Amino acid sequence: MTVKSSRPTSKVSLLVLSILALIWLLPTIGLLITSVRERTEAQRTGWWDVILNPLSQKWELGSYASVLSESDLGRSFISSLAVTIPAPILPLLFAAYAAYGFTFLTFKGREFYFALIIGLLVVPLQGALVPVLKMFISFTETTGIEISGQYAAAWFVHSAFAMPLAIYILRNYMMTIPNSLIEAARVDGGSDFTMYRYVAAPLLKPGIATVAVFTALGTWNEFLLAMIYIQNESYKTIPVGLLTFSTRYSTDYQMLFAALTVITIPMIIIYIAFNRQIVAGLTEGSLK
Repeated sequence: MTVKSSRPTSKVSLLVLSILALIWLLPTIGLLITSVRERTEAQRTGWWDVILNPLSQKWELGSYASVLSESDLGRSFISSLAVTIPAPILPLLFAAYAAYGFTFLTFKGREFYFALIIGLLVVPLQGALVPVLKMFISFTETTGIEISGQYAAAWFVHSAFAMPLAIYILRNYMMTIPNSLIEAARVDGGSDFTMYRYVAAPLLKPGIATVAVFTALGTWNEFLLAMIYIQNESYKTIPVGLLTFSTRYSTDYQMLFAALTVITIPMIIIYIAFNRQIVAGLTEGSLK
């Protein structure tokens, strides 16, 4: 009996994956090249001209110095942090408890309610902009507490739209926990809160990391909600602040791409740091 070598297949797979990775990285490569090209060249020709004729190009790093010193990127960076950091925390506080209930508690209509929550994933964000804004205005008129235009508006909206996906991911991951662990804790007299805290929660770390990173990435890059609900120049986030590099008649591509490069670095670091937890959180539930 002969065993066929899988080396040719592995080489083909590696080649295909390398090509796909290169295609995926093309926008990032263009971003980096444009940010360090001379301004007139960046405005006049495409970044691919560098690849076609690399020796005739002029390079400069002044765009990065200008972005960090002359623009309001620093203030927008702080505003984005103020919005992004609480955004994963609020949905996780509730989604983890909900996922535990949908997994280990038995109650009437459990599957229906879970299907209803999953159905909220298809609700378009744009369809809720006006109702949510009216709700904020009504709340302000009733209580006198201003929400719209503040960071709190973005916290509530991002948390609400992140909740269905968080429940779905955490429930799938929690289904990998053996029922015997929960039953053993229940036999020992543990309450549902005790079983969640000491049995389920410690095993949920990969799932929690997955939800936190996905929510943070979505919040960091989100433009529409920040523009509508944070209508305050002092609180504008980075995606809104990038509009300053573009006018009605022209766009400073060198400065814009330099700013994009700077603000992308924190999310890349976070993704690399939690890469193993993200993969585990997405695959464990499917391997049940």
